[in-house]
Amino acid sequence: MDIIVLKKSSTQDEIDNIQKRLETKGLSVNISKGTERTIIGVIGDTSKIPEEEVDSVRAMSGVDEVMRIVKPYKLASRDFKKENTVIDVEGLKIGGNKIHIIAGPCAIEGRDILLTIAQKVKESGASFVRGGAFKPRTSPYTFQGMGEEGLQILLEAKKLTGMPIVTELMDPRDLTLMLKYTDIIQIGTRNMQNFRLLLEVGMVDKPVLLKRGLSATIKEWLMAAEYIMSRGNHKVILCERGVRTFETITRNTLDLSAVPVLKQLTHLPIIVDPSHAVGRWDLVKPMSLAAVAAGADGLLIEVHTKPEEACSDGEQSLKPDVFDDLVKSLRLVATAVGREI
Repeated sequence: MDIIVLKKSSTQDEIDNIQKRLETKGLSVNISKGTERTIIGVIGDTSKIPEEEVDSVRAMSGVDEVMRIVKPYKLASRDFKKENTVIDVEGLKIGGNKIHIIAGPCAIEGRDILLTIAQKVKESGASFVRGGAFKPRTSPYTFQGMGEEGLQILLEAKKLTGMPIVTELMDPRDLTLMLKYTDIIQIGTRNMQNFRLLLEVGMVDKPVLLKRGLSATIKEWLMAAEYIMSRGNHKVILCERGVRTFETITRNTLDLSAVPVLKQLTHLPIIVDPSHAVGRWDLVKPMSLAAVAAGADGLLIEVHTKPEEACSDGEQSLKPDVFDDLVKSLRLVATAVGREI
């Protein structure tokens, strides 16, 4: 009893009665009104609900069909929602026909350099500006980010270019601060299974960009998305950024097969971060082109005016002129697969 499909003629009173019935069993609900049907997603441990109870719900007024979802990720499942989720961020629709590019430096290093990068990527065709104010680094002695000062610079870049902001949240204690500045909250690969953090962002009305964990399976990744969605926030964007394998030539191994696989398994939009996947600026272009061909809804590209002086990940950052050339090539591939940039 994981999905209850309602009749087209069902009334609000009937929906309320079904919800009350489920709540008496210790279950909660998520009501989704699609273009073709309205469904109730049943949240909780439904495995212990006897078949007799399922039959009684099936017989309730307004119910057309009751189905069980065998996948552990229910709200993220394509079974729960057939049509693709499209997330509107200040008029920019992620998951629709347009492929959006999120671009900017790995870390915010100063006002002048960020504003310059933001203007240049905007001119080339980026839709969003990104930059890390709080940086999760392997070493505690390396640059950790500028904190709120960095967020203030990001906000200035938004006012200058009109591009919404994407930046990473590492600590639940910073969520209130983050909500003042960002338009999309990024959950980094190291925090994909930080369940407390996932539950916290699940309670806010703000899109969440969820990066795949270093060694996470697709199932584990979708279960992380389920944590966010279980608290009511369904604005989840998945981000493939490569997984750790035995290969050492590239920083990680970009799993582009995850894109079409996820298109089958989930209704959530999926973007690709080739920069962190390959760790080399010269490989970003071919992987970006392949990602668009594979069906990605967007790209996250690191750009820096002086990569050799970057505080973080300069080796994988594109210079603005290289980024501009990349976008021109991406438009050709997008057109070939029936989409646009």
